[in-house]
Amino acid sequence: MTQHTLIIDGMALLFRHFYATSFSNQFMYNNRELPTNGVQGMLRHTFKLLELTKPDNVIIAWDMGSKSVRNEWYEGYKANRVAPPEEMVPQFDMIKDVMHDIGFYQDGIAGYEADDVIGTVAQHVDNLTIVSGDRDLLQLINQTNRIWLTKKGYTEYHYYDFQAFNDQYGITPEQFIDVKALMGDASDGYSGVTGIGEKTALKLIRTHGSVETLLDNLDTLTPKMQEKINNDMESLRMSQRLAKIITDVPIKLDSLMDKSAHNLDINHVNSVLQHHDLRLAEKYLSTLNLG
Repeated sequence: MTQHTLIIDGMALLFRHFYATSFSNQFMYNNRELPTNGVQGMLRHTFKLLELTKPDNVIIAWDMGSKSVRNEWYEGYKANRVAPPEEMVPQFDMIKDVMHDIGFYQDGIAGYEADDVIGTVAQHVDNLTIVSGDRDLLQLINQTNRIWLTKKGYTEYHYYDFQAFNDQYGITPEQFIDVKALMGDASDGYSGVTGIGEKTALKLIRTHGSVETLLDNLDTLTPKMQEKINNDMESLRMSQRLAKIITDVPIKLDSLMDKSAHNLDINHVNSVLQHHDLRLAEKYLSTLNLG
């Protein structure tokens, strides 16, 4: 049987857990006076995922900086993102240090996003479980790979495999790229076609199959819809390019399975958590069955 690989969208979990407690000013300072709320939340979440998924391999994927190749394609890409709060800043390096000390394999490539690292791994690894809060990753689902989208806490997810995705959306995961091209993504700063939301975009792709076929059959649409698409043709094309996850980033695939083998020593993990003064994570770890 193919080894089961768990790949985690690092920034998605780190930000999620930072904001889960920062709204009430629970920053969980350690004995070095550094905030640790995002770090401890992500650690607990990761430990619970190990218990739930029982993986043979674990990979944590990271964004590397605020800019990527997409900013070269489109200046406005993610331009609306605000700077992280000051309590978040030291936790970017801290979480990577802690994960390294524990022994988790981490990967990130300058100029690319974590999504692209995950997308490249998904092209080469079967029996993959992807954990994130980012729906963009739904396009990576295939017959052997699945996505758990975070919902609540450490245990509640929206679970998607190929069939579940098709049942909900009525399209294939790959067609979701063209849905995003039409509807745009405000959080990523690209607009698609003005006046087309998710419901209409899904209907158009279910009917026509792709943006290319849709454009070949514009005359079958209402005059109003034709006008919307023609007026935003440039935006549509750029949105399509931005929506597609890159699946050929230069990561070292030949040694990936060896480097990411999951073989945690709980005593070692506890010593790392103690060294970094991450008491909540240490306490939570003691409640889990990771044997």
